[in-house]
Amino acid sequence: KHQEKMEESIFVFFSLLLLSSVLQSAHSHGNHPLSKVAIHKSTFSLLHLAHIKPTPSLLGLQGQTSEWITVEYSSPIPSIDDWIGVFSPANFSDSTCPKENGRVYPPLLCSAPIKFQNASYLNPQYKITGKGLLKLRLINQRSDFSFGLFSGGLSNPRLVAVSNKIAFANPNAPVYPRLALGKSWNEMTVTWTSGYGISDAEPFVEWSPKGGDRVHSPAGTLTFTRDSLCGAPARSVGWRDPGYIHTSHLKELWPNRIYEYKIGHKLKNGTYIWSKQYQFRAAPFPGQKSLQRVVIFGDMGKEEVDGSNEYNNFQHGSTNTTTQLIQDLENIDMVFHIGDISYANGYLSQWDQFTAQVEPIASAVPYMIASGNHERDWPGSGSFYGNMDSGGECGVLAETMFYVPASNRAKFWYGRHCFICFLFRENVTFCWI
Repeated sequence: KHQEKMEESIFVFFSLLLLSSVLQSAHSHGNHPLSKVAIHKSTFSLLHLAHIKPTPSLLGLQGQTSEWITVEYSSPIPSIDDWIGVFSPANFSDSTCPKENGRVYPPLLCSAPIKFQNASYLNPQYKITGKGLLKLRLINQRSDFSFGLFSGGLSNPRLVAVSNKIAFANPNAPVYPRLALGKSWNEMTVTWTSGYGISDAEPFVEWSPKGGDRVHSPAGTLTFTRDSLCGAPARSVGWRDPGYIHTSHLKELWPNRIYEYKIGHKLKNGTYIWSKQYQFRAAPFPGQKSLQRVVIFGDMGKEEVDGSNEYNNFQHGSTNTTTQLIQDLENIDMVFHIGDISYANGYLSQWDQFTAQVEPIASAVPYMIASGNHERDWPGSGSFYGNMDSGGECGVLAETMFYVPASNRAKFWYGRHCFICFLFRENVTFCWI
């Protein structure tokens, strides 16, 4: 009885701790850094002697999904407020703006940059010399890139120089696989992103027990449009084509067995496009005596490793968490990310950044998510809180980018057979059913 009472007390304690965490995360954490850029106030002020040039011009020649580039720039009238914006697609002029009202001229820009950095960053003499150099990291995001040198700060941006375009060798390549448990104990799902629609190629996963015969499992394909979202910035300056999200179900797995897999697309001309090879361990048989090590956290977000787009000064914690999980991956069987996932807040490009950041984890162990206020909340949308923390996403991005074993993708509730377990000492386990 004493042990039962102790277990009940610990269970109540962690229940309250989890509830406290959820309630705390329900508050907004401020504005996204991309919202600081006054897109609709931007003007066209090209300077004859100003220039900006990124190199190299072609990325991913050996299949890399991310690369560091060098950006050189100069201005004849340098200012401490000058900044560099990275845009993708490369054409970010008003010709790409949706036509909402024929009597109103569109702004110079109608989409936010995917990242930005101050021109003086790592270039303390820029205001004097007018010359600077940045090292930036780009990931494959299904389109080309260009760079703008702006004066006037973020609140009054004036475009003074535009760069050449650069691109990945195959911008449509399948990238950033993320695993999730299926609806049965012996099923694993693989979700990934690509630029191939169902009319372009057939998506599938090639997989097998380690060293065994390989089989192909087909994948379903999802995407969405601006009209699927609830409001700005997700439907306006934060919009970016999400590409296509594919999910394949690998079934009848043997308990505890190591499986190898890679994601692929068969093009209409018979050509195959492949990712690199990954592996995972299948779940144990239900009731089997087995130690399962689960990591549970929320409110992580993402960080730009090149130092751009700092969000409320806590992004370093995101990188530290990701790095620690990668280092300890051999001792982790599953991850529960229980809300406030990428903190994209309606800037869709940031979801690609997040899935790239967690790929080493999500490609190896099930990465199970739940919806937080920064994924779901929007007035009048049926969310628990009536605030605008999702930036107009209203759950669409989270429920599409990641698979959850739920009957309704819009409701992140797991079935009765799913649970969260906490292991204390050697043999005492507490679970939420």
